[in-house]
Amino acid sequence: MRSDMLLQIVERFDRGLFVGDPGQLDPFTIVGTERWIGLPHDPTQNGVSVMLEHNQGIPVHRLPVSWRLPSSAAPTIAQAFYRSPAFTAGIGEGVRFRTAGFGNTYLDETLAKAFTTGWALHELPRRHVPRTDTETLQTAADLAGRLLHRGAVATCERHQGGRPLEPGDIAIGVAHRDQADLVRTALARTGRPGAPGVAVGTANRLQGREFEVVIVVHPLSGRRDATAFHLEAGRLCVLASRHRQACIVVAREGIADFSS
Repeated sequence: MRSDMLLQIVERFDRGLFVGDPGQLDPFTIVGTERWIGLPHDPTQNGVSVMLEHNQGIPVHRLPVSWRLPSSAAPTIAQAFYRSPAFTAGIGEGVRFRTAGFGNTYLDETLAKAFTTGWALHELPRRHVPRTDTETLQTAADLAGRLLHRGAVATCERHQGGRPLEPGDIAIGVAHRDQADLVRTALARTGRPGAPGVAVGTANRLQGREFEVVIVVHPLSGRRDATAFHLEAGRLCVLASRHRQACIVVAREGIADFSS
């Protein structure tokens, strides 16, 4: 929440409990912000950060357990994006998926990996492409369609006997709004019943939400350059931490080159 939005409702309560995540993306606005840059009352700043700055001594508690991320993901996300002390997963280890069996399409190996380990990388050939690269976005949509076609059943503490995944249990996360529009079109092309019901959005739109399986189009996939927008750790943190069961990253080979 932006600080100006918090200011509109703050007089409605005497006490408040703010639950947030410092690893997520800051709020944004579509209007120009030049007039406020550097000012202490910048209305586009995070509401909780402004509140803490102007109210010294407010207690801050760190939650030691994640009830969303599985045990395969909590240590990875904690070490990559958060300062100590790290958090742990509140749910145990073990395979949490079953299906009617996998076929032999180029997508099935990726899905099998995700189902058994909680993570998978579906890597496309190295190539510099625009961010609206049809092959990459269609692959993300095809993975979601294939997931629905296989009839995956997820087991967790809420559904110990298992529950078939529905379109609303799956999300495809991207960095840009035009990518999201193209993914929605690609989902319709899969021809899978229910595929258009898969949630699609940017990291800004998906943060705060949770899904059973998340398919991520890596922000640096196919790029020639690495801008501050695409390198922002919070963006990748959001995309990689929305899932309760498995996360699949779709990317073109060569992302590691940016680290050299």
